[in-house]
Amino acid sequence: MLCVVAMRAQPVALSVNLNKVALLRNSRGHANPSPRTAGKACLDAGAYGLTLHWRADNRHTRADDVRALRALCEERGAEFNLEGDEREELLTLAEELRVTQFTLVPVRPGEITSDHGWELPRQHDVVAPIVERLKRRGIRTAIFVDPNADMMAAAAATGVDRVEIYTEPYASAWGKPRLRDELLRVKETARAAAAAGMGVNAGHDLDLRNLPLLAREVPELAEVSIGHALLADALYLGFAETVGRYVRACRGEAVDAPVTK
Repeated sequence: MLCVVAMRAQPVALSVNLNKVALLRNSRGHANPSPRTAGKACLDAGAYGLTLHWRADNRHTRADDVRALRALCEERGAEFNLEGDEREELLTLAEELRVTQFTLVPVRPGEITSDHGWELPRQHDVVAPIVERLKRRGIRTAIFVDPNADMMAAAAATGVDRVEIYTEPYASAWGKPRLRDELLRVKETARAAAAAGMGVNAGHDLDLRNLPLLAREVPELAEVSIGHALLADALYLGFAETVGRYVRACRGEAVDAPVTK
């Protein structure tokens, strides 16, 4: 049984991914709900920053959303994290807007959501030139990686500032015997990343149940990006209450999650 009670001295920064707000808006073809309005609510409630993943098929976030939320974050002095693949229109927009952080994520045709990290060093020649290009523009760079400590030297060789550890294996192990092993994989990856000179972000399927333990157990963790679970909780609790709970979870505090069954 995992039992850790210590709180973090420095909370993990919460960046709220608003893709699902855009997806809901697109389902009716109008302007409501508004990602910008949702973004204001999140920042008002204590979120550190906002995230968007702009996919080529525009199935949720669109280029105008990226522009609107980047402007909002500039107004509020908040960080803006743009996620996506290596396509030129996305990189050009990131450069134009001087986003705070660009997280390079591999995309497999037909995938429902991101489900794997970069294969390094095999894909070094894809990742490294993009990292160098964006860093020249003063943009902090991150790459999406699987929890694999042995890959962190190859990740560092790309010149990237941070890695974002894919946390779905950890999240899916919640309440199961393999949780300890999956948590250990994240911890060892974070430790290896930091030792190689990189910052550590994390994301995917994190929620109010599994986030506090991760925040307490991974001291290298600087930022989490959370979208689907946070929006689902907001349907029951409202944005302000939900973001407040996630902010507390980022400090390692145990918080109540909505009962959905």
